[in-house]
Amino acid sequence: MSDLGAGFGYLIKGQRWAFGHGRWFGFGLLPALVTLVVYAGALVGLGYGADDFAGWVTPFADDWSSPWQGLLRNTLVVLVFVLGLFLAVVTFTAVTLLVGQPFYESLSEEVDRSEGGDVPESGLPLWRELWISARDSVRILVRVAFYGVLLFALGFVPVIGQTVIPALGFCVTGYFLAEELTAVALQRRGMVLKDRLVLLRGRRMAALGFGVPLALAFVVPLVAVFLMPGAVAGATLMARDLTAPPAAPEPAPAPHSLRKG
Repeated sequence: MSDLGAGFGYLIKGQRWAFGHGRWFGFGLLPALVTLVVYAGALVGLGYGADDFAGWVTPFADDWSSPWQGLLRNTLVVLVFVLGLFLAVVTFTAVTLLVGQPFYESLSEEVDRSEGGDVPESGLPLWRELWISARDSVRILVRVAFYGVLLFALGFVPVIGQTVIPALGFCVTGYFLAEELTAVALQRRGMVLKDRLVLLRGRRMAALGFGVPLALAFVVPLVAVFLMPGAVAGATLMARDLTAPPAAPEPAPAPHSLRKG
């Protein structure tokens, strides 16, 4: 539980950092605003088309009597929209980070600089950084799609499909949000995707404490835009601690006989 609270603490510290550095806060809003416009249009289109999709995939229910036909198709419409929202929340971060790679890398460096110590730099040209980010994002999204389809199927199970499965969905979303956001700082530290996943698995509760509240907040599109700069800042703070070398143990006290001499 302490790790869960620590993860949430990084999120709060990141938001404080962003709102306390107005220029960088505004700097980090731009990519999220561009992505929001695109995603808002996609979700509106999904909302309008979900009814037609439900009818298209359930032709066998055309002759069903009321209320069974409506119950089946309305449930399917809700599940389709929830799946779309689930994928939008996760991919929003990946796409925003890809669009805003130079913005968020600079913001992450500034967080490192303000906290003191080394400011790691990848030393790679921009095109190479974009390629690595895009490649890793696709790999993460494949994992997310797998879990999304699995959770979508389990959503038809009575009772747990309407209670447990949505909660699991937010946990999956939060975990991968934490991975995507910490990637900005961890890539600058030379960590590849495999190493980043191993690192987060070792601190899974911290990743959930950071990512799940963010996933819940990201359900509201406009909130996602305003939290994005602080999310990158908080992920950088978490990455700093996760990669910090362990503190050297304090030397043992000298034996009593030596202290007397």
